[in-house]
Amino acid sequence: MGSDEGLSRRDLLSGSVYAALGTGAPNWALPAAAAEAETSKPASAHDIVLRVNGVDRPLKVESRMTLAEALRGPLGLTGTKIACNRGACSACTVWLDGTPVCSCMTFAVEVGPREVTTIEGLAKDDVLHPVQQAFIEHDAMQCGFCTGMALSVAALIARNPDPTAEDVERAISGHVCRCGSYPHVVAATLAAAKTRKG
Repeated sequence: MGSDEGLSRRDLLSGSVYAALGTGAPNWALPAAAAEAETSKPASAHDIVLRVNGVDRPLKVESRMTLAEALRGPLGLTGTKIACNRGACSACTVWLDGTPVCSCMTFAVEVGPREVTTIEGLAKDDVLHPVQQAFIEHDAMQCGFCTGMALSVAALIARNPDPTAEDVERAISGHVCRCGSYPHVVAATLAAAKTRKG
């Protein structure tokens, strides 16, 4: 049996099921062509300058490009990880003017003149930040989700040079760790704080 152009047998069958149930097809059941048409609308482009790790980086971005996408894509800073892409895991954490934020929930065009610091920017002149060094020594850095945690705890010890274990746990409470290395992160942060004080 032939089919109308753009309508597959699967589309026809799924439409029949929803008609028999007396309900409209949910969004996920719409033909792929309709979904593609929705996402293929041209997006406006903007010339912006992102100040990243102390360097002004001019680039052209679409309105919908997130800071995480800009960092990993045109700027090539792949230390920032995209995992859930909806602000639930905090793997994509960077600093905006020293404050940890989820870069997957921040549009690049909204950053403006604020300073962006990524995991690559914590090290200075090839010398690791005490947090980075402690994460290595305490096996806190494993699958990559931890890069966001490193930025959150580095921000913690910048504002509180003598944190408790509870302070560290609060600082990483929004982070998902697939490897379950939370105790290592706490130990690493406390060690890094001691190093900075010394």
